[in-house]
Amino acid sequence: MATAVALATGTMASATAAAASGTTGGGGKGIGEVDVKPLDPDFFLPGRFKGKTLIVTGCARGMGRAAAIRAAREGANVVGVDWIRDEGEAVVEAIRREGGQARFVYGDVGDTRTCDRMVQVAVEDFGGLDLALNNAGVMDAVFPGEPVDYARQKDLIFQSVHQASDEYWEKVLRTNATGVFKSMRAELRQLVAQRRGGAIVNVGSVAGLIGFGGTCAYSASKHAVSGLTRSAAIDYSVYGIRVNSVNMATTETPMYERAKALLTARARESKGMPQVGLMKIDSLLQATDSHKRGATAWEQVAVMLFLLSEEASNLTGALYATDGGYTAY
Repeated sequence: MATAVALATGTMASATAAAASGTTGGGGKGIGEVDVKPLDPDFFLPGRFKGKTLIVTGCARGMGRAAAIRAAREGANVVGVDWIRDEGEAVVEAIRREGGQARFVYGDVGDTRTCDRMVQVAVEDFGGLDLALNNAGVMDAVFPGEPVDYARQKDLIFQSVHQASDEYWEKVLRTNATGVFKSMRAELRQLVAQRRGGAIVNVGSVAGLIGFGGTCAYSASKHAVSGLTRSAAIDYSVYGIRVNSVNMATTETPMYERAKALLTARARESKGMPQVGLMKIDSLLQATDSHKRGATAWEQVAVMLFLLSEEASNLTGALYATDGGYTAY
């Protein structure tokens, strides 16, 4: 099952199942005979993005961090954006130590000023903008930099409609839906003005492709990402700008681990309540893996960067299920 994370991604359904069963994402034994080997985190394609400038929102952790690092290794000038300042700055510094080009913009993508500023930095420091990965997102209304404290945070975490607070709904929609809109708006204004094409990838979730229980705001926000992706692909095809999304199931990131901890605490408190979301738990690849592993951030990033590259020149308006086969059955 799934989520797309925000500053990184994990999955709600699998975390819920792990909490209820006492297992973890990497625990248990799958039913397969041969495991699929995960992508080597050190793999990259030298020079693929040479001379290109890429914005990565949610660069501090998980998929955003992996994307910024790999894209820089492939020659991109990277503008990393995050509201976790110390971790975001550390990613940019790590890129520079490797000899890459990167700048950091601190801020919240739900704020128009942050989105305008990240494009301004791309233009002022690197001469323009070519590509964007809108990865920033949240699973709930708790700031991702805060430690888990279920008793204090329970009114802010993922809920069904009748239990959801205003703050949970509004903060998730602000980051995941409004944040993607504002990021795209700033990026597309620049790409249109430049008149040299470009590509955008939005990070969605399988929760934006199918129904998804127990997390009404998250699911609604990721369906919004799907709609924004398709709408923009239509409007901006005439400018040579491609827009696609990736939609993952369980992906092992810091956000997944945090969600698992919160859901374990909630499962203890609501013992005996129906868990409809557990009717389907694992993706095909997770169910068959000998350790029931989820996807790695590097596996997700491989698809994101492919869609941003010139190799994907005929691809736009598509919602790619990078979900290990979760939506196949």
